[in-house]
Amino acid sequence: MKKLLTMTLLGSALLAGSAFAQDTLRIGVDVPYEPMEYRTADGELTGFDIELGNALCAEIGAQCEWVVQAWDGIIPGLMARKYDAIMSSMTINEERKQTVLFSDPYFTPPSAWFTPSDSEIDFPAKQTLEGKTIGVQRGTLQDNYATDMFGDVADISRYTTADDLVLDMDAGRVDIAFLDFPVGKSTLLDSDEGSYKVVGEMITEPKKYFGDGFGIAFRKRDQELADKFNEALATLKENGTYQELYNKYFAENGK
Repeated sequence: MKKLLTMTLLGSALLAGSAFAQDTLRIGVDVPYEPMEYRTADGELTGFDIELGNALCAEIGAQCEWVVQAWDGIIPGLMARKYDAIMSSMTINEERKQTVLFSDPYFTPPSAWFTPSDSEIDFPAKQTLEGKTIGVQRGTLQDNYATDMFGDVADISRYTTADDLVLDMDAGRVDIAFLDFPVGKSTLLDSDEGSYKVVGEMITEPKKYFGDGFGIAFRKRDQELADKFNEALATLKENGTYQELYNKYFAENGK
């Protein structure tokens, strides 16, 4: 499958300096992607990425600003300097490394297949998915995997957001969805209890598709900023802040 403190860097001139006294760091994020990043009923951004990002900013001593950007334009937005980093459940993989610089991994989710509870699909394979419609979020690693593995026998239906995918699942226009497990759990299993199920095994391999977990993406020249985030992440893991946030969002999943 975001709290409002704000992330904007005052340009690379700032990176050359050591002070962060008045820095604002802008962070690009795709919403909604619950439980990683989403809005509460009153419109406030929250989620694991948002709360962890805010904690990282506080550790660095910067003011953080979240910039909402659709996923299919999120890397171009970084390159166009609309924001200074991306923290939006982005998987570290070799293809993206050609364009952006990643932080150390901060979370490694499995991907999973979700079907309606009454579906006859009990295991995702070419013979069971032939002629079916697979729902994915456009431009994600799940999109790449499903397209390469099953695009020759199934229709791949791509969506801008997981919520749009769920609407078509509810309407019977998608037979099976392939999503990050936390996102599918939140949008399908938890929101409509009993109507959907997981089929097959959780998937984390091959790394060609699933990479090394989620990382924060920066422009390649911003190594100093990436180093500061890596140092802050290590500190939050040492002082227990990271584990508190992890338990808040994922402990119930047993992951």
